[in-house]
Amino acid sequence: MPQDPLKNPSDPMVRAKALAKAVPVSTALGASLMGMNFIQMLSVGLAPFNRQAFRAVNRWAGDTWWSLCVSVSEKLNGVEIKYSGDEIPYGENVILVCNHQEMTDITLLMDFAKSKGRLGDMKFFVKDVLKYVPGVGWGMFFMGHFFVKRNWNEDRASIEQTFAGILRDNIPVWLISFVEGTRSTPDKIERSQAYAREKGHQETKHVLLPRTKGFVASMAGLRDYVDAVYDVTMGYPDGLPSLWQFVQGHAPLAHIHVRRYPIAEMPTDEADLSQWLFDRFVEKDELLDGYYRQGHF
Repeated sequence: MPQDPLKNPSDPMVRAKALAKAVPVSTALGASLMGMNFIQMLSVGLAPFNRQAFRAVNRWAGDTWWSLCVSVSEKLNGVEIKYSGDEIPYGENVILVCNHQEMTDITLLMDFAKSKGRLGDMKFFVKDVLKYVPGVGWGMFFMGHFFVKRNWNEDRASIEQTFAGILRDNIPVWLISFVEGTRSTPDKIERSQAYAREKGHQETKHVLLPRTKGFVASMAGLRDYVDAVYDVTMGYPDGLPSLWQFVQGHAPLAHIHVRRYPIAEMPTDEADLSQWLFDRFVEKDELLDGYYRQGHF
């Protein structure tokens, strides 16, 4: 099952101090995000004349605001992220497949991307409706993230068009794919297990079986462009924190385990790619099983 939720501190003074720190910081981050949106909207005037300048402004906006978020977690809240697994080169173009338990996962990925010079180059598959939401949604829209309706027949053309633009304009990319399709919960894991039994897949206890179509399409569209695929597993030793608990500093330690697969070693057949992804999530499930018992990868 997914990790148990993180418990709030029992001491009311500790909770009050954390709240007093988190509220003004969150307000300041929200205000700065809307300011970034305004700059991004102005950058639209550059797009017809200089796509490179338009992208540079929006990459700067993403890198700057996400860097503020990383700095808040590291400097203000003292969050430490411990890495394990393969040695990861600096500045690669990659596809990342990750487990997904909470919105807090994204803050860990920001730290990872920043450490490798790719913070402003992160791209996510996100729900289409998010692009209408001021702040994060508008920001991701201007940065060229992948907005999907979870209907492959409707999404395929726009995804392929975005891939073509990345290749045409030589856009640096860290494509992050939460291939489970949603955050894992006990009910969703039960449904995933039932599906696994129906289709003859190995059941998993801590992660959902991955949805493979988006990953296979990403490999088809970007195989000749990316350097590697990263298999990323994230965990929290003291319990699964909500984003608000993380912002308050209640989760000072997290772990990221990374396996790097060079693109030349990846399967090329669609069925083999799908099986490769299933195999990684079976391994990820076993990895998390040990993590929940030991507190580290």
